[in-house]
Amino acid sequence: MIELGKKQTLVVVREKDFGIYLAEKQGDEASVLLPKKQVPAGTKIGDSIEVFIYKDSEDRLIATTQMPKLQVGEVGVLKVKEVGKIGAFLDFGLEKDLLLPFKEQSHKVRQGEECLVAVYVDKSSRLAATMKVYSHMSSESPYQKDDKVTGTVYEINENLGAFVAVDNKYYGLIPKRELFGDIHEGDVVEARVTKLREDGKLDLCPREKAYLQMDADSELVLKVIDEFDGVLPFNDKASPETIKREFHMSKNAFKRAVGHLLKEGKIKITDKTIERV
Repeated sequence: MIELGKKQTLVVVREKDFGIYLAEKQGDEASVLLPKKQVPAGTKIGDSIEVFIYKDSEDRLIATTQMPKLQVGEVGVLKVKEVGKIGAFLDFGLEKDLLLPFKEQSHKVRQGEECLVAVYVDKSSRLAATMKVYSHMSSESPYQKDDKVTGTVYEINENLGAFVAVDNKYYGLIPKRELFGDIHEGDVVEARVTKLREDGKLDLCPREKAYLQMDADSELVLKVIDEFDGVLPFNDKASPETIKREFHMSKNAFKRAVGHLLKEGKIKITDKTIERV
């Protein structure tokens, strides 16, 4: 079966002036054209050729020896070449760009932007892209608790947190309680696996374990104090919201860092402030 959107090895069954026809095997009625400019030199009937199957501008199945960046069902990062009236067109690695319809965008993309997408066959039997990649993720990752991973943020949910495609193919979630930085869809993040759930999905944290993170947090606290000319206008009893806004960390992490700096004699705490010593 000749499959749209897939790489396949097919056999040359007929030669024409304008190209060659390929099929799964000799005698098959179903065949697809490989245009003359794509035919490798010296190709003859009976030879096998690896090709990719897509549709031309007249909506006909056609083969190419060029290989796309993604096949149907695969997820990866593609660059937006332009935005048109029906959606965005992505650099697919072929002469014909891949359409990302507006309805398949999780946010409005712009020319030059790189976005995480999956390739699928739409209702009109054409290749298209979607940013709604959740259903294309796998729960069979090789990672365990405390492993370091890299992934792309593909959805932010106000109640749950940030959904991350680990290695652009495995389910990952940074729970809301761990979201302290300025994270957006499309961001590439490095994180630590905090939990491997029974369903195979990964809970992630973009921060190190507390004892490893404390030094970095302490440096950040000092930097922010310096930005306030050495006197922070609140102390360690500040609200979690204030701490998150100024430091992008939890109140517990902030208090650990402040305690560490206090012990080292680098700050002092008053009723209303934290000051550099």
